[in-house]
Amino acid sequence: MSQTFDTIFAGGTIVNHDGTGLGDVGVKDGRIAAIGDLSQASAGERVDVSGLHVLPGVLDTQVHLREPGAEHKENLEAGGRAAVLGGVTAVFEMPNTKPPTSDAPALAEKVRRASNRMQCDFAFYAGATTENADILGDLERETGCCGVKIFMGSSTGNLLVPDDDHVRAVLRNVSRRVAVHSEDEYRLRERRELAETGNVLTHPVWRDEETAIRCTNRLLRLAREEGKRIHVLHVTTADEMDILAANKDIATVEATPQHLTLAAPDCYEEMGTRAQMNPPIRDARHRAGLWRGLAAGIVDIIGSDHAPHTLEEKAQAYPKSPSGMPGVQTLVPIMLNHVNEGRLSLARFVDLTSHGPNRVFGLSAKGRLAVGYDADLTIVDMKKSRKIEDSWIASVSAWTPFDGMTVTGWPVGTIVRGRRAMWEGEIPGAAEGQPIRFVDTLPRGA
Repeated sequence: MSQTFDTIFAGGTIVNHDGTGLGDVGVKDGRIAAIGDLSQASAGERVDVSGLHVLPGVLDTQVHLREPGAEHKENLEAGGRAAVLGGVTAVFEMPNTKPPTSDAPALAEKVRRASNRMQCDFAFYAGATTENADILGDLERETGCCGVKIFMGSSTGNLLVPDDDHVRAVLRNVSRRVAVHSEDEYRLRERRELAETGNVLTHPVWRDEETAIRCTNRLLRLAREEGKRIHVLHVTTADEMDILAANKDIATVEATPQHLTLAAPDCYEEMGTRAQMNPPIRDARHRAGLWRGLAAGIVDIIGSDHAPHTLEEKAQAYPKSPSGMPGVQTLVPIMLNHVNEGRLSLARFVDLTSHGPNRVFGLSAKGRLAVGYDADLTIVDMKKSRKIEDSWIASVSAWTPFDGMTVTGWPVGTIVRGRRAMWEGEIPGAAEGQPIRFVDTLPRGA
C-alpha cells in the first residue's frame, strides 16, 4: 500500500542521528512520519531539496526579545521573523523584560502575546529574584516555561541574585536545570571605576576573566551542595572550560557565535560599542580556549544571546552604552561558515543546535530529525556564499555586528511543524508559533 503524506521534502542530504546521507522526509499532521526513499509515496506537496542539507530544526536557547517594556528595540513578532529568516525554528526567551517574567501572570502574558504571532515556536525562562524563590518550583512547570534563569551579575534589566544565600534558595526550590549568567556582582562593583568613560576597550578589563571564573566556581559549589543541575550561559574564558570539564555531571555549557568568532581588542577597535556585551568578548587566547572546549565536547549548546539595542543607544559614550547585540538571525550562517572553514563538523553543529537542546532541556518531540518528532527542519545550502548586511536583519534594531562579513553556508528553508515559515528568504504565511513542551512538565494525559 502506497504511503501518503502532507509534504515530502525529497532528495536532500539528511544529517541526523543516523549520520549523513541522501533521503526523503515525509511529513504528516505536523510530525515527521517517514525518512528514507519515498519516491513511490504520494503527497499533497513534494518539495525538491536536492543539493541541500536537511538538518533538525535549529533551536536558539538564549534570546532577549524585549517585550513587554522595550519594544522600541525588539518585539516578539520581529524577533520571530528574524529567527526563521536565519533558519531557527524555535527560541527560548529571557525574563529581563518590563515587567520581568518572575511570576505566573507575567509568564502567561508572554505566552499569550507570542502564540500565533511569532513565526517560530517558543518558550520563556522564569526569572529568579531575591524574593520569589518559593514560587519558582510551580512557575517552572507552567505552560511555555523552559526553566529558571539566574543573573548572578548585573546586566540589562533589574533581575539580580548576587549572593550565595539567595542563589541557594533558588536552587533548593526548583527541580529542573537552572540557566545562569555567571559573573560575580561583588567583583563588578569593586572594579566599576576601571570602565573608562568613552573607552570601550576597558569593558573586558572591568568585567575581567576572574569575574567570570570566581562566579562559576561559586555556582558549581552551590549546585553540588544542593544536588541540582545548572546550565552556564555564554562561557567566555578558557579557564572556565577546564573548570566545567571537571563538573559535567551537574553542569552543561553554552557558547555563543560572537565569542567564537570575534576577539579583543580588534572587535572593539573596529566596531566600538557595537561589540559590547556581557560577559565581554575577550582576547584570542580565550577564544581559542572556547574552541578547544567545543572540540572536546565540553560545550553542549550554541546560543546566540540575541540582545538588541538601537544604534542610537549603542552610540552613547561607554559605559552608558548598553551591552548586547542582535544574533538570532546570524547564528546559523556564522556557524555554518565555521563548518566550511573546518572548525567543526556539520554533525557537531547539529549536536550543538538541536540534539544538545533536546538533551539539556528535555524537549518533548523537538530537537531531532526522527520519526514521531515535530517536523522542524532547517534546510541549508552549504555552498552558497553571501554577505551578511544590516539591511537583511529583521530585528527592530536592524543591525548586526557581522555587517559586511561574507560567509559560506546559508539557510534556505525553515520548516516549523511541517509549515514553511521561511523559504528562499521569504516568509510565505501567517505566524503560527506555539509554546514548546518539555518532558519534565507534560500535563497528565498528554
